[in-house]
Amino acid sequence: MIPHYKQQFKGKRITIMGLGVLGRGVGYTKFLAECGAELTVTDLKTSEQLATSLKQLAKFKNIKYTLGEHKLEDFKDKDMIIKAAGVPLGSIYIAEAKKNGIPVEMDVSLFAKCAPSVTLVGVTGTRGKSMTTALIYEILTAYKSKLKCEVYLGGNVRGIATLPLLVKAKEGDILVCELDSWQLQGFGEAGISPHISVFTTFMPDHMNYYGGSMDKYFDDKANIFKYQKSDDTLVVLPEVKKMLPKDIKSKVVVAKSLDVASFKFIVPGEHQRANLACAVEAAKAVGVLEAVIKKAVAKFKGVEGRLQYLKTVKGVKIYNDNNATTPEATIACLKALSCVRQDLAQQSKNIILIAGGADKGLELKNLAKAIDQYCKFAILLTGSGTENLIGQKMKIGNFIVSSIKDAVGQALQMAKRGDTIVLSPAFASFGMFQNEYDRNDQFMKIIKKLK
Repeated sequence: MIPHYKQQFKGKRITIMGLGVLGRGVGYTKFLAECGAELTVTDLKTSEQLATSLKQLAKFKNIKYTLGEHKLEDFKDKDMIIKAAGVPLGSIYIAEAKKNGIPVEMDVSLFAKCAPSVTLVGVTGTRGKSMTTALIYEILTAYKSKLKCEVYLGGNVRGIATLPLLVKAKEGDILVCELDSWQLQGFGEAGISPHISVFTTFMPDHMNYYGGSMDKYFDDKANIFKYQKSDDTLVVLPEVKKMLPKDIKSKVVVAKSLDVASFKFIVPGEHQRANLACAVEAAKAVGVLEAVIKKAVAKFKGVEGRLQYLKTVKGVKIYNDNNATTPEATIACLKALSCVRQDLAQQSKNIILIAGGADKGLELKNLAKAIDQYCKFAILLTGSGTENLIGQKMKIGNFIVSSIKDAVGQALQMAKRGDTIVLSPAFASFGMFQNEYDRNDQFMKIIKKLK
């Protein structure tokens, strides 16, 4: 284990900003409490909204709470602030901490600082980071006996907090972590980057958070390579390579879909082949042989919520692409599913799309065109994004519903044998759902009951 990790936190006065309900905040809060830190947990959600998280922390006497609001006093006289992903660095509370000389940390980057002897494999990208992360983890896990180390999964993975891995991780172990732009802010603050980095794609997203600035968005993403050294590796797709600055110190490897054409891979879509190519190059950078990589990829079953085939009901295939939360991601989904059809020559369109949700300030014109091109019908969940999409005047029929249950029911009524139903939202989940995982779980529960 990493030596003296408890001593780094015992007796420290730490404010945790953003507990949340997804499990990661609970994970590192529990870890720090067990280390003997004096914790203040503050969250804009109320105790009722956080009930499931608070229940898991009820036994700890060294945690006090400020819920339903933040208070400036919680950002003074502290040894450390740990902020959740999504909390803006420009927050007045973060500014208060910095004014008082208090370091602001985040889960994964704090782990990296505390465990410099662990090899970090980090994956970012507007699209593709989850699939690429899962592939790298599966490949390295299959090869870990030869690597003579343990392989861990962390970062932006549901229910997994990274900091508690300090209990298990040893020198030479590997952490594979998915890193969104918010988590990479922590790496920027710490002035560190992963040893092996993967940057899959870069396109508009989170423009509501970044005030419409692609430069600010890229600057956060760039922390994945900004502090790499000459013996580190950066894996990119060709379109990202064009965006890189010229003064990168690490070795840059360009991944190409053509290089993995011979791999057996069940997940449909050319964009998923590109993700596979990134994962293969990252595994090679660790030292895994291509023959081993091919075997691991052939056994890979896919990732929940990423073009995930669920079942066929009365001749209708059903897919879950819940984590497609941008127009480009849904466009890629529609293209992929149109390519795997067996009756392409006989029928021009057989996709019934379930989409819609909260607007993220992204361009919708191309999404509307793709829906017209690939779909026979669109069922749209209520939300500000849906309203803006309707304004694009799509030509195909569409129906607006107020629940995922109604969406599935309507889709099944519209579907005929040979059709495909897919949930690929293209928008955020806020409003109708607690979060995107709630949307995923509701959809999965409904589909599981279908016969």
